[in-house]
Amino acid sequence: MAGAMLLPAFVDALDGNRDWIVFIVSGVVIAAICTLIAVATRGEPFRPSPRLGFLLVTTIWAAGSAIGAVPIYFALPKLGLAAAVFESVSGLTTTGATTISGLDALPRGLLLWRSLLNFMGGIGIIGMALLIFPSLRVGGMALFHLESSDRSGRLLPRVSQLSAGIVAVYLSLTLLCTILYYAFGMSLFDAVNHAMSTLATGGFSTHDESLGFFQSDAILLVSTVFMLFGALPFVLYIRLFLPRRFQRWRDPQIGLFLAICLVLTLILAATRLWINGVSVKEALISSAFNLVSVITTTGFVSEDFTLWSNAAIGVFFLAMFIGGCSGSTAGGIKVNRIIILYALVRANFRRVIRPHSVQRLKYGHDDISLETLQSVTIFIFLFFLSLLVGTTVLAICGLDLLTAFSASLTAVGNVGPGFGQLIGPAGNFSFLSAPALWILSFLMLIGRLELVTVLVLLSPSFWRD
Repeated sequence: MAGAMLLPAFVDALDGNRDWIVFIVSGVVIAAICTLIAVATRGEPFRPSPRLGFLLVTTIWAAGSAIGAVPIYFALPKLGLAAAVFESVSGLTTTGATTISGLDALPRGLLLWRSLLNFMGGIGIIGMALLIFPSLRVGGMALFHLESSDRSGRLLPRVSQLSAGIVAVYLSLTLLCTILYYAFGMSLFDAVNHAMSTLATGGFSTHDESLGFFQSDAILLVSTVFMLFGALPFVLYIRLFLPRRFQRWRDPQIGLFLAICLVLTLILAATRLWINGVSVKEALISSAFNLVSVITTTGFVSEDFTLWSNAAIGVFFLAMFIGGCSGSTAGGIKVNRIIILYALVRANFRRVIRPHSVQRLKYGHDDISLETLQSVTIFIFLFFLSLLVGTTVLAICGLDLLTAFSASLTAVGNVGPGFGQLIGPAGNFSFLSAPALWILSFLMLIGRLELVTVLVLLSPSFWRD
């Protein structure tokens, strides 16, 4: 992150903006501290364990959020510490909520830093999916190991090779997205920034109007496609280049996710045609873009979709819960968990009808273990518990119930915009008090780290022995 600060420093120096000093000084100080820590701990034995993994992931993401807030705080001192940390956490967790108004007038270096936070957050999510989340059984890449045709559980011989492959795919898709954005009318700077936010499903923009600023259907279509790419399992792209691997692999979450996007888009388009009276082209493009943005937890907007109709608000409300696929940069509950919950409910209904029957729970062609069922149930319980507690605490901080609930939902699900006049698609989070921003920062962090990763640290048994 200290090295990444050189990029916005270079841009600000080219523009003659003195904020380059902020990025250089911040980068030097952070690099010096990290170097001292590395030297002080060199040679110490490292004994990896699941408990140490959870502790490392949580502390590294918390520290990363603090580091990301340093240049924001000193470049925009009027913003305040809580808002600067919120902006950094929102960027790294790829939530996309912002406390900054007047993005069009901000220095380009600061805009680039926000997009880099999204970009690094997307890479970080994939890294955790490979190294830590398998311990949670249904987080990250764990379900890819349920494939019946690949009992080794390994797509490539080494985790490092798989990591390198996924990072290569991530960078390649970002480059391709940049080229297409530029080809369809964005400036090179805007194209680079929005491409980094698109593949990370982060949603930070360089304009207050988000992608609505460009008034281009072609740009909305490009963004829709690449947001979908970011919300699909990244292992999928590697399998496309491996002989016979793709043909033997079937992941039901991909088909269901794309089907949900298609059905909800058509429902939205129908409401736009019948209620708003727009053209078929506008109805399809605007519905597809905004729906995909919400369901992939990206957070880009082309207009204030809460003004379309109550029916549209209902569809978007449902989409905020769903999220993308496991093994992607998207947040939310994720489709693989929905499939497992559906299998559990269906099996219980059948057991009620035929009490003595034996019901096998399947994910695709594979059996679902009791451990997996427990993990999914625990995650769903913690998700809604965090949502309700967050809503209650935010209401105590002075927010109305709708704003408190939607802010809590968009934070835990890492979605971006909420509902209401303050934090809706046409607003931002700058009006919230400092306590509310700290609470939302915590909710964004635990939501991005799959809840259990952080909340397990609160268990006394975690610290015993």
